Amino acid sequence: MGLLLVVAEVALSALLTVWLGLRGLARSQGATEGAVSAPPPADPGTDWTPVVVLGVLALLVACVAVALLRSGWHWSGGMQAVAAMALGLAVLASAAQGSGREAPEPAPTWHSPPCLSGGDNDECARSGG
Repeated sequence: MGLLLVVAEVALSALLTVWLGLRGLARSQGATEGAVSAPPPADPGTDWTPVVVLGVLALLVACVAVALLRSGWHWSGGMQAVAAMALGLAVLASAAQGSGREAPEPAPTWHSPPCLSGGDNDECARSGG
């Protein structure tokens, strides 16, 4: 019973992965094929949908594990508990990856004028321009 449930969860996870992949592809295509008058935002933000979907799946597996353990199916419930913990760790890793984005480096605000004396930059810096 436990092995059958784990195989069913793997199949459900595969379907969710395909759906999330197609959703991400459509999201990236939508950003590039947007209206000409409205450019896409520079930073679309983090897409938290995969984290939420994975979290719901982990919660569902945990509920099945509790139900199996309470009804006396110790091996099946234990397998589901291990699967729920693995999914929970995947949720935490995915959430940490999504929130740990680096801020873009600010653009320089000062550009030195070209050296008019014909020398290199050090010579211009010493002469004041």
